[in-house]
Amino acid sequence: MEFTKEELKQIKHHSLKESDVLQQLADFQDGFLPSDLVDSARVDNGAIKAYTDKQIEDYIALYDNEKDKYRITKFVPSSGAATRMMKDFYAFLSDYKDELSTPLDSFGSIKNAIQNIRKFAFFPLLKDKMLADGLDIAKCLKNKEYKTIVEYILTDKGLNYGKYPKAWILFHTHNNKPITAFEQHLQEAADYAQSNNEANLVFTITEEHLDGFTKLKDELQPIYEQENKLQYNIDFVFQKHSTDTVAVTLDNQLLKDSNNNIVFRPSGHGALIENLNHIDADIIFIKNIDNISSIYVAETIKYKKLLAGVLISVKKKIDNLIIKLKRADLSKQELVSIGKTISTLLHRKDLLTHMDFPTEAAYRRYLREKLNCPIRVCGMVKNTGEPGGGPFFVRKNNEISLQIVEKTQINLNNKEQKAIFESSTHFNPVDLVCSIKDYNGKKFNLMSYIDKQAGFISEKSYEGKQIKAMEKPGLWNGAMAKWITIFVEVPLQTFTPVKTLTDLLKPVHQ
Repeated sequence: MEFTKEELKQIKHHSLKESDVLQQLADFQDGFLPSDLVDSARVDNGAIKAYTDKQIEDYIALYDNEKDKYRITKFVPSSGAATRMMKDFYAFLSDYKDELSTPLDSFGSIKNAIQNIRKFAFFPLLKDKMLADGLDIAKCLKNKEYKTIVEYILTDKGLNYGKYPKAWILFHTHNNKPITAFEQHLQEAADYAQSNNEANLVFTITEEHLDGFTKLKDELQPIYEQENKLQYNIDFVFQKHSTDTVAVTLDNQLLKDSNNNIVFRPSGHGALIENLNHIDADIIFIKNIDNISSIYVAETIKYKKLLAGVLISVKKKIDNLIIKLKRADLSKQELVSIGKTISTLLHRKDLLTHMDFPTEAAYRRYLREKLNCPIRVCGMVKNTGEPGGGPFFVRKNNEISLQIVEKTQINLNNKEQKAIFESSTHFNPVDLVCSIKDYNGKKFNLMSYIDKQAGFISEKSYEGKQIKAMEKPGLWNGAMAKWITIFVEVPLQTFTPVKTLTDLLKPVHQ
């Protein structure tokens, strides 16, 4: 395919090369190979670690005792707009006429929201916004003026939540004060992700929201520094335009907008690996902006510390093994023993043994290569039907490793693959603690540990038409495919995502 001068100009403007777009078009045409599942990762086969109360206490103590030795950062993907949260509310505005023609009972989630409107953390602000325009929300409820209330939630008449990123929405209350999702992450950092009286946070946002985030930071940072007696270092980063992908029509033709410009789309969370690659930290907590709770705070702190304690323990063992492998006086017996230890530690039964190599030196290099990688410890919760990537053993290039795999990456038309998928007991709620430095404290280049073929194609809607979009290897699956992976069971209470506005009403995990 040859691009026009104008198309090449647009491609260059996106910091992409012609070859990048040609490769993307080829990927749309050919698709991505599905993951080759070998088995599901479960507690009963040892691939997911389920710790006793005593072990949990010991790992937490390890983290608490040693955290000041490390630079810790909390990485929060936060660019998500609240548009999808408000999907039902927009539909209500469009379809609701009055109680006779379209009764509120026809809109289940809206009825729930209206009936429980006083329970939302944003209710006092909503009430004040309406009062400023001479509207009494109590009277609106009594007179069944539901559309007016929803308009004040969604539009710039009131809260403008239909246009805000999730981070700015008043999610919960803390110390009897309504707080935004952004604010809760500041508090969480103080609770479990700070060291040496510093809390470092990196939020990934869209450029259009920078001013709003900066204003929120300037307003809240002094308050939280005083309250928690520590210094906050807060950075905002953008997903790079060079990670965008083109979109195509259903017959794989380059998609153009009404002005005949190429349509570029953000390529999913996987593109954030570049942002992660620029962080200088020893321990990085990764958690989505909307996965926060005002109820299960103690559980959240406990199990985040558990994951970090496991990370520190595993990292120490790996560094010590690498140092041993560099010893000149290492005996063959010790080398064989180290190989078995590594196989058990990494849960990698597929690792080659000393008998597969012509020399001991070659076997040493192989083991060092398998050990000297970034590490991720992933919280896994029992699967109750929630969407999300699951933990599996995956075969790739004759190696079998632990991976997080999305449903869309699995060939469910294959009976064996479907059976393995259905045997999965847990899923990943984007709950990770990572180490991105080697045994000498040097940062890894995370771009070298991506499986570029772990993306997938999905159908989306654009201006009323069905199109095909590309998701690059996800941050917690394909983008980390060549990392050392440890799965740890954590309780469902640590996963409290807010995908719809009415999720904020849930008193307990459902």
